[in-house]
Amino acid sequence: MRALWTAASGMKAQQTNMDVIAHNISNVNTTGYKAQKTEFKDLLYTYSSPVSNDVQLGQPVNLQIGHGVMPVATSRKFITGNAERTENPTDLAIVQGTGFFVVENPNDAGNENNRYYTRDGNFKFSVEDGQLTLVTSQGEKVLTTDDGYIQLPENSKEFSVSQNGTVTAKSLEGETLSLGKIKTVTFVNPEGLKAVGDNFFVPTDNSGQPVQEEDETRETKIYQGYLEMSNVQLVDEMVRMITAQRAYEINSKSVQTADDMLNTVNQLKR
Repeated sequence: MRALWTAASGMKAQQTNMDVIAHNISNVNTTGYKAQKTEFKDLLYTYSSPVSNDVQLGQPVNLQIGHGVMPVATSRKFITGNAERTENPTDLAIVQGTGFFVVENPNDAGNENNRYYTRDGNFKFSVEDGQLTLVTSQGEKVLTTDDGYIQLPENSKEFSVSQNGTVTAKSLEGETLSLGKIKTVTFVNPEGLKAVGDNFFVPTDNSGQPVQEEDETRETKIYQGYLEMSNVQLVDEMVRMITAQRAYEINSKSVQTADDMLNTVNQLKR
């Protein structure tokens, strides 16, 4: 009976949908996280009667029976999340524009150019060769526009980042030290990026290669002392969860009904 397999495909699809919803909800407090949404498509159709305007050849409408549903994609919403004030000078938030921070792990052999792209600006200072280097929570170094690193010299203070990404500090003598400009890039199709965990993305053929933002075309604004929070809307996720649960229940009822019908057929010859 086709209904058994059709309803089963609906149950499998809603299970995948629930997995995505649960992942969104679990990352409601993840800095820079972008919510995902499951997309579906219907499956192969059986044509029991073809369409024809000739009365002798057929009928003007189809008699089609489908074979269920399957998930085909998980699209990601790159909508800017709310900015939360932390007053930590190494916390940076992209509050305007579609840019990404660029970080690098020279020791990562699993990535082609050792670079990752992220909206998570929860950075820290790590001591390296007697200097403080701006890094991620996992130790990846934050890149500047000239592909260098943000390094704070010894005996310096008042680490500052402007909205255009310019990084400065002051020496003990009061001299302003220029430490470079934080690199931000954009993508033609951000939804084509591949998530690899740790709040990182890598480009694909579908996303296009990263385009570095220049001063005259720069739309991204960086706020120091803030973090961009997850853009997950709990109310929306709860509604989707209820919808997925009801759809799963109805599909399971279809399986049960089809089984009851088969049971009735089996009892006819008794």
